[in-house]
Order: sequence, then structure tokens, then C-alpha cells
Amino acid sequence: MPLAETGTLVAEAAAERRAVAAFNIITLEHAEAVIAGAETAGSPVVLQISENAVKYRYNRVRPLARAAVAAAEEAAVPVALHLDHVTSGQLLRQAADAGFSSVMYDAAHLSYAENLASTRSAADWAHANGLWIEAELGEVGGKDGAPPRDAHAPGARTEPGEARTFVEESGVDALAVAIGSSHAMTARTASLDHELLARLAGALDVPLVLHGSSGVPDGELSAAVSGGIAKVNIGTALNLAMTGAIREYLAANADAVDSRKYLSVGRRAMAETVTSLIGVLRAGEPVPTAG
Repeated sequence: MPLAETGTLVAEAAAERRAVAAFNIITLEHAEAVIAGAETAGSPVVLQISENAVKYRYNRVRPLARAAVAAAEEAAVPVALHLDHVTSGQLLRQAADAGFSSVMYDAAHLSYAENLASTRSAADWAHANGLWIEAELGEVGGKDGAPPRDAHAPGARTEPGEARTFVEESGVDALAVAIGSSHAMTARTASLDHELLARLAGALDVPLVLHGSSGVPDGELSAAVSGGIAKVNIGTALNLAMTGAIREYLAANADAVDSRKYLSVGRRAMAETVTSLIGVLRAGEPVPTAG
């Protein structure tokens, strides 16, 4: 089917008090696994390519983006393409021509005033070029290979009044909020601040996004969706599933050399993870399992 738009999928999810799952991809196997898992769940999904993934691919965004678009167009469920955690203005300006309908512009590492000014400029450009734009306020932490930051440290959380002003003055379409999760967590031990989430949901008129969701337990994720999160970003969980399955396969097949053998095992493990996590986000709806 035709490529979906992230903004439409998120708006529909927010209106129905549910969340759309957004998975970060690095390889074609990631993209295929996410789509296969979403098809099993019968759910729309967002494929995300981060600036770090672009750097890994020789700083070229189009090869993986075009592969993702081609895979999405063959999907049986709506699939959107999102450019994630962009700090480079040069990369931002490639988004519209590479098939993305949305972008997350990340200036959260800057001071509030610098974040606001930089995000306002990015939002103006994005809207002029037909792109939906997400930003972040607060410190989710754990990006760029840094150790996950203490999500409970003073100043790390998103403050509702400041967030309301930031959204109004920047013009962004969605806001990623810091409520206790952290990027790159390999254990699902994060504890979310649901009272803060309730205050943010009451203060803001744009959809809320949760980053660092791989480290959040199922119950906490479900509660976050019920509390107003409309887009949930997941990346590390796919890499854990893929790497674990490949390690197990190679340990049992020491003479294996055909990469299709172990990549298919890794792809299947990622697809199963996708189906399972979409089920968690669908607030108790029964989700089919792969047969």
C-alpha cells in the first residue's frame, strides 16, 4: 500500500487513546522484521532511521530510506518513515526528498533558549516542506554511545509549564518527554513518573512521545499509553533480539558461513519482538501470534 504519514498515524492513535509503535532500523532485515511483526499484529507502524544509523551507512541516508520505502509499499499494514534524532541541518534538509514524512529534530542537549531557537527554525523549514516534526524537552539520555543518564536526576524531567511554552513558541507537532526512561537500556528496569505524565498530558495539546522504551517493562508501557503517550520509540529491543538469536545460532552451527541462515534467524526474532511490543501498546487488545 502507499506509504503512510507519521503525523496521521500518531494523530489517529492519540484520538483513540492508544500509541503507535515506532521502531528504529539499521539494516534491511530490521525493516522487514518490523513490517512482518506489524502485519502479524495487524497494526500500523513507523520505521525510524536515526542520524546515528545514517552515520553508520557512510553518512548516506537514501540507500536505507529507499529500501525502507520499497518494503513499506509492499506491506499489508500502513507503514510510515521517520527521520529520528537529527542534529544536522544538512541531514534535516534531505528528509523530504528521501521519502520521510516526519522528522525528530534533537536540540535537547542545548540550553532551553538555544533548543527553542534551533527547534523553531527546524520546525519552520519542516512545515514549509510538508514534514511533521517532533522535538524533545528534558534529558532522556543514553544517546550517542553515552551511558544511560540517571533519569531521576534533578533537572532531567520535562517540566509541564516550560513544555507548554516550548511547544507554543517552537511550533512542533509532537513532543518527546523525559519521564524516567533512557536510551540504550538493555534491561527493562525503568520506572516511569506517571504523575508527571498526567500533568504533561493536561498541559499540552500535541501528542506526547516516549523515547528509550526498550528499557521500560510491559506494565509501565501500558500505563504510559493509558496516560497519554501516543508514539513509543523502540530500538535497542530489536538489536537485543537479533544479536541474541544470531549468537545462539552460531554457537550451535560453528561451521555456518551463509549469512542468510543466521540473518533470517535474527530477523525472525526481531519480528516476534515487534508483535509482542505492539500487543503491549494496544492496551489489552488481543494480538495474533505468529503460527
